[in-house]
Amino acid sequence: MARNRHQLPTPRRTERDRARRAYGQNFLVDPGAVARVVRAARPGPGDLLVEVGAGKGVLTEALAPRCRELISYEIDRHLIPGLRERLARYPQVRVVHQDFLDAAPPREPFALVGNVPYARTAEIVAWALRAAPRLTSATLLTQAEYARKRTGDYGRWSLLTVRSWPEVEWRLCGRVARAAFRPVPAVDGGILRLTRRPRPLLTDPVARSAYADLVELGFTGLGGSLHASLRRICPARALDRAFRAAGLGREVVVAYVSPEQWLVLAQELTEVVARRGSAVSKELMVRVKSRVDSSNL
Repeated sequence: MARNRHQLPTPRRTERDRARRAYGQNFLVDPGAVARVVRAARPGPGDLLVEVGAGKGVLTEALAPRCRELISYEIDRHLIPGLRERLARYPQVRVVHQDFLDAAPPREPFALVGNVPYARTAEIVAWALRAAPRLTSATLLTQAEYARKRTGDYGRWSLLTVRSWPEVEWRLCGRVARAAFRPVPAVDGGILRLTRRPRPLLTDPVARSAYADLVELGFTGLGGSLHASLRRICPARALDRAFRAAGLGREVVVAYVSPEQWLVLAQELTEVVARRGSAVSKELMVRVKSRVDSSNL
């Protein structure tokens, strides 16, 4: 069909446009939102900070005067010259042109900060969790739904949060309207803060192992309720006693059990799980096999 002579030609995407789409870039431009992220990160003058996705340097510039050293990673080569020019007056800032996920954590204690690409949030959070114990905190501007899900803001809790809770506190530090970004994304952002606990909530290795085993088995969802899942390795009388201590009903679904209630369950059931080590191992092996089989469907 011939083009209407009054129809405007479709603008061609430049290499810069393609890079922005490929990297999922939504740059933070609102000064108030920048200030909120900095407040949530709570940088100190002696701190080493690592920034994931420096972008155009708005957050970087706000963090620079508040820390001892700042290592800022940026994957997009188009942004590197402008970043280095903008940050030239801050000798404590080092701009690194590299995919952050390929970087090794510093060998000394550090805090992670960043406005992260929504599509790579899970990978970045996994990187942060692997960086413990040198990671002291991670303050990440993520998709609001992700931040709410991981911090129990919906009244439900995820496996990742519960599993890491004895070592890491997950907290929602507020919401950032989508209008604070350019280009404007389809959803709002949320400020997610992970803080490594100076002392784990479970220090005894046996108790920590029992907690991990219970959580893994509980999140299988076998039997429909948490009680039914754990009943596979725990005697009914001990399990009922533990549920009463945690303030849980027998029909509760695993997603509605808070980390604090999981800690009570572990405290009450540690001896039971330790005695039934072989049974627990067998059940967890079944769970892993089920995961693998499901991924092949």
